[in-house]
Amino acid sequence: MLSGGLQKMAAVPGADSVGTVEYRLRVGEHEVGLNARIGMPLSLEWHGEIACTNCGRNTRKSFGQGHCYPCFKRLARCDMCIVKPELCHYFQGTCREPEWGEASCFTPHVVYLANSSGLKVGITRKTQLPTRWLDQGAIQGLPILEVATRQQAGFAEVLLKEAVSDRTNWRAMLKGDVAMLDLYAERDRLLAQFAPRLDALRDTHGGDAIRRLDARAQAFTYPVRTFPTKVVSHNLDKTPKIEGVLLGIKGQYLMLDTGVINLRKFTGYQVSVA
Repeated sequence: MLSGGLQKMAAVPGADSVGTVEYRLRVGEHEVGLNARIGMPLSLEWHGEIACTNCGRNTRKSFGQGHCYPCFKRLARCDMCIVKPELCHYFQGTCREPEWGEASCFTPHVVYLANSSGLKVGITRKTQLPTRWLDQGAIQGLPILEVATRQQAGFAEVLLKEAVSDRTNWRAMLKGDVAMLDLYAERDRLLAQFAPRLDALRDTHGGDAIRRLDARAQAFTYPVRTFPTKVVSHNLDKTPKIEGVLLGIKGQYLMLDTGVINLRKFTGYQVSVA
């Protein structure tokens, strides 16, 4: 049995012939491989406490995936501009944590296409690939632009969102019936469609600020024995103890024969796992 604060699962592409993603469950200071548990019973019990992942204080409610309310209001990583980077207000002098912003947002980012429940566009720090795709349960991913800052990546994403969704249908993703796509063809189509407006962004921010990438697409296989035909979601706030046979893992979801649970949603919850 493991006890402690629940964290986001660690995930890396596997080394087997089909690249099955390897998952590790992280609870407090403990970390254990999950792939070998597929097909076996698993229980997850919340003890009614939530510890802020930033300051460690107890909080009755989690904000922004594991923060107490004071940290949620104070930390730049919890600001709206993380979700909508085009709204970055650093240059207005109102960034909550300027040093954190400089280290996290003024670094190379990529605009990417992924296939999780269908074609989607997204952005992330360059160093976060392929982790970002694995967290979304994407079966394919392709970086298409490298951008100098997070805000500039947001400007490019806003353009592409006119033609491609930036969201994942998590229920469709978990059912496992997503068709493979030609991401190279989708990239070429979108970059041609938005070429004049991307050029306008380059004129504003500099020719090297937004660069086309000719990267290789990646494909991922997830450790799933059986996909659910009907997705039923577990919630620790309503049902503190969840039990079932582990049938698979995809994205940040455990897929049990009794339902699915998004572990990332319950970051900071003090739990026991057996």
